[in-house]
Amino acid sequence: MISNIKIGINGFGRIGRLVFRCALAQGTQVIAINDPSSSIFIPSAEHMVNMLKHDSTHEHFKGEVSHKDKKFIVAGQKISTLIEQQPSNIPWDELGVEYVVETIGVYTTIDKCQSYLQAGAKKVIIADPSTDTPMFVMVVNED
Repeated sequence: MISNIKIGINGFGRIGRLVFRCALAQGTQVIAINDPSSSIFIPSAEHMVNMLKHDSTHEHFKGEVSHKDKKFIVAGQKISTLIEQQPSNIPWDELGVEYVVETIGVYTTIDKCQSYLQAGAKKVIIADPSTDTPMFVMVVNED
């Protein structure tokens, strides 16, 4: 079952792939993934397929995964892929993304996350420690 929540993920490293797997397991729609570390010589979608299929950290992905054009296809769901260095240059709203999960560890303050909001995201979830934003740890302080 797919929920109405539509997310984008900035970064497809260890944490980004874990967020992706959790989102799929919960039925959350992953609309776009930006992987600024992808090489300009390897298309982003192809790189993401390889990262997911041959993931030595989280184990190999067991689902069906492929790519076509600039889309990453998982279980029939087409996901836009980007290799943009500046998240402010990504039209999150035009892509249909409501929430962006920041996983690269660079945009970890309120000021730095403004670029996501200015580019159309409604909310930003920071997956790294931050010095000036509330941090929620499940079972500890999620109330």
